[in-house]
Parts: sequence; structure tokens; C-alpha cells
Amino acid sequence: MTCNGKCGCGVGSIVKVLLIIGGLNWGLTGVGMFMSKNLNVVNMLLNSMPILEAIIYIVVGLAAIMSIFGCPCAKCKACKAGDTATTSM
Repeated sequence: MTCNGKCGCGVGSIVKVLLIIGGLNWGLTGVGMFMSKNLNVVNMLLNSMPILEAIIYIVVGLAAIMSIFGCPCAKCKACKAGDTATTSM
């Protein structure tokens, strides 16, 4: 997550990637339902490991929650406050 595209932390970047992957997976799952096919990529990759599949869904859900409320780290808080001097490290 970045503030005005200028700063952010590594966790925010991971959250962004997880949300993109999760969104694409949901989109493919929906298209697959219309075509009567299983296009759920997570399910296709981890079909024999349902617990790992559930963990991935939980992590993506936590990323969505973090996206809503924002990153609690000091770097992101300083960025949101407009203090770019401490976030340029």
C-alpha cells in the first residue's frame, strides 16, 4: 500500500499482490461456473491439500481486511501523516 504512490512498506506490497491474485482467482472461478468448468486456480494447484487451500483463502481474506484498515507499521503511518523524510530510507 502506498500513500500517493511515494512510499509504503513491504507488507503493503504483499497485500496488493495477494488481492490481485485473489481477485483474478475469483474472476476465473465465476467464468468457470458459466462454462461448467473448475477454473479455480488455487483448487487446481492444491486439490489434494484442502487445508493448505483453506489457509491461502484465509491469508487473502486477511489481506483484504488489511487493505480496508491500512497497514499499522510506523513507515506507513508516517507516510499517511505526510512525513516523507522518515519513509525515504
